[in-house]
Amino acid sequence: MAEFAGVSVSDISASASGQQPFVAAACFDPGQLRLRLPDSVEIRFDLKTAQVLRLSAVTLLFVTGESKSGNEDKNSFSRALKFEFGTENESRDFCSAVEKCRHGSLENGTVIVHKSKFDDKIESTSAKMYFHYYGQLLHQQNMLQDYVRTGTYYAAVVENRIDFHGRVVVDVGAGSGILSLFAAQAGAKHVYAVEASEMAEYARKLIDGNPSLRERITVVKGKVEEIDLPEKADILISEPMGTLLVNERMLESYVIARDRFLVSNGKMFPSIGRIHMAPFSDEYLYVEIANKALFWQQQNYYGVNLTSLYGSAFQGYFSQPVVDAFDPRLLVSPPTFHTLNFTNMKEEELYEIDIPLNYTATVGTRVHGLACWFDVLFDGSSVQRWLSTAPGSPTTHWYQLRCVLSQPLYVMAGQEITGRLLLVAHSAQSYTINLTLSVKMWGPGAEQGGILQTSTGKLDLKEPYYRLSQPQPYAWAQDQQQPQQQISSLQDLSPQIQDAVDPALMQQSSPNSTAL
Repeated sequence: MAEFAGVSVSDISASASGQQPFVAAACFDPGQLRLRLPDSVEIRFDLKTAQVLRLSAVTLLFVTGESKSGNEDKNSFSRALKFEFGTENESRDFCSAVEKCRHGSLENGTVIVHKSKFDDKIESTSAKMYFHYYGQLLHQQNMLQDYVRTGTYYAAVVENRIDFHGRVVVDVGAGSGILSLFAAQAGAKHVYAVEASEMAEYARKLIDGNPSLRERITVVKGKVEEIDLPEKADILISEPMGTLLVNERMLESYVIARDRFLVSNGKMFPSIGRIHMAPFSDEYLYVEIANKALFWQQQNYYGVNLTSLYGSAFQGYFSQPVVDAFDPRLLVSPPTFHTLNFTNMKEEELYEIDIPLNYTATVGTRVHGLACWFDVLFDGSSVQRWLSTAPGSPTTHWYQLRCVLSQPLYVMAGQEITGRLLLVAHSAQSYTINLTLSVKMWGPGAEQGGILQTSTGKLDLKEPYYRLSQPQPYAWAQDQQQPQQQISSLQDLSPQIQDAVDPALMQQSSPNSTAL
């Protein structure tokens, strides 16, 4: 971080009455300010307990809560220093440096503390792994080679040049810088590519390799919660979507960037996200998951009885959401969706997302859980573009997600399915998924209401089962291992699974069998 030389410092603390101003160099360490005096003496201040007030364009009041006297009053301040800088730019840069080291600057005598929300919300170990992952080119390549994703972003930008031409753009979580380059291609006046991981250095290299565009792109390394920009943006562009739209919790950073950097009535690409949901039936997926726990049914594993852990293992496998591509014919009813409007929602609305569910079954079958996917809207002035991850659409690197219940539900065609999908954010940059599905009474007396069956599940979006298969007909080839070779009879399963598994699965399926 920069050093500020030749700062005139006056100690105006009550205990320093009559002390003369002195000249010092101001330096920063993580969480600390160091004042280096000409005689090589250094004074250190903890920025976590400091406040900075702007007295004039070049004068700041620095107040530190350090107490060398042992005073336990947290509101008492032991030191108050007046800093005078040579220029307004130096004063502004000093405030920015203080903010980056933990606290922010104050203007017009009003205290404004800039505390990093990201650091408060997210475990440091999770953040370290997250930024390490996205700092690697192989993972950026995986996203760039998702041509549905990259092609849709490119089309959304170049088809809406009117929104970008001559405008200031902020790319939130720029990664390789590809979206910044798209914006520059569309005629942006200037693009600020904000990236917190080490990928920022690769972005600089990529942008420098495109000389016709590089003069209009500035890479800013840091988190949007912490960095400062010299001007407001007319448009934000970002790819903040994770699995089930919300995984990795980058949508919160996108909303924070809106509040910090976007002009009033500025545009956001994307502006809206929708989570789509529908109950599904997939006997083969259910048996596949249930089979994983059969290892713990062994009573003599090298002389050890494993069965006491079977129940925990069984529930553990069903606590993993399944990420794969599936045939839309597995859906039991038309989907519903829940909308997130990035242009006006509050960050806190993403901490807990509560979605009521209500469907009418179109077939009589066994419901194994809830299938989910998402889409986002680029609401351009010229062209509107949707990026969809729906089943049956071209597959993206997000695939789709399914929450499989350990206890399936039985439904008849026309029967009502109700429930709740509750997503609760946690500090590992993901969500706990709480799913409840219920089947309402059917037939005589149904008008009286009431619930016939209910099944619940608690899943961790952070720990999915990456099945990642392309949609395939659920038929077993003659030379393929049959399900009954893994589960020879219903008696091999626990009573809970016995109730849930279709006996037909214990027999060889017809080569012409279909998903439903």
